[in-house]
Amino acid sequence: MTNPANVIPFDMSVPAREAVTDDPAAVDTPYPATCWRHFQNEGKGASAGIWEAEPHLERCKCDFDEMCHILEGEVCLTDSAGVQRRFGAGDTFVVAAGFGGTWENLTHVRKVYFILA
Repeated sequence: MTNPANVIPFDMSVPAREAVTDDPAAVDTPYPATCWRHFQNEGKGASAGIWEAEPHLERCKCDFDEMCHILEGEVCLTDSAGVQRRFGAGDTFVVAAGFGGTWENLTHVRKVYFILA
């Protein structure tokens, strides 16, 4: 199927990229994740795609903005002051640059993301 110029569907025609996050400063237990990157514009610091991973907890300090739309599962974000918020399937939110705290996949999670670095 042909797409209009500059229109990028999020179908599963792009190859999956698998990675393991195992930095002990970021995670207590290593976890694998799969990403299908559908769009990247390095000049604008932008990328978008679909990401999924099993339950895990990751400590993070974001120096980029990320829009997330949860397709499956549930996450809990906790900031450095201990304030928590859960998001589940159908929820959309932005993790803005400057966020420091934890991202926890409470279940298997699949999300659409758009990152602006």
